[in-house]
Amino acid sequence: MENRITIIDYGMGNLNSISNMLARLNIPSIITDQPDLICKATKLILPGIGAFDTAVKNIKERNLWDNIHSAVIDKKIPILGICLGMQLMTKSSEEGKQLGFGWINSDTKKISQNKQYKVPHIGWNTVKPLKHQNFFVNYHDEIKFYFVHSYYVDCYQPEDIMAVTHYDKPFTSAFQKNNIIGVQFHPEKSHAYGMAFLKNFYENF
Repeated sequence: MENRITIIDYGMGNLNSISNMLARLNIPSIITDQPDLICKATKLILPGIGAFDTAVKNIKERNLWDNIHSAVIDKKIPILGICLGMQLMTKSSEEGKQLGFGWINSDTKKISQNKQYKVPHIGWNTVKPLKHQNFFVNYHDEIKFYFVHSYYVDCYQPEDIMAVTHYDKPFTSAFQKNNIIGVQFHPEKSHAYGMAFLKNFYENF
């Protein structure tokens, strides 16, 4: 079976940006909303931009929810959740009433706004790896990725936290448990750092 990345299309997310970045890296990929292709994938990306409840609704209406869960939990297919895709991997979100996949012992919470730290959190910010540092490029300076989000993941198991970022207070900017990785930042918008991260996901995870 060809090692390619299957990008899950549920009507939300910058699918073409991810696909274009993978193409620049010569990484084969497809965009699909077909359950059979998702279940046969070698690697998955769950993207997302928008509201938590709408995302859950869209995934279920396309008959993808159970298929994604089976692919990840039963078949242990490696998956990368990006931004809202990461938040969907948590148990719940303060943004809505629907339940997430619950793969990671965590919840999604609203960023507190104050005069110094605006919501949404937009722009480049430093990411501090705590484990699996091979996923991050080290140029002997700060590792930075691009963020656009109003909610963050509160991860309850320290061993699941892959990296942290500070915005008013530290938050989990990446987690990893078994075959599951979630990142709050956008690797497809993060130039060299993001390219290296996606390449390592494809080649080494």
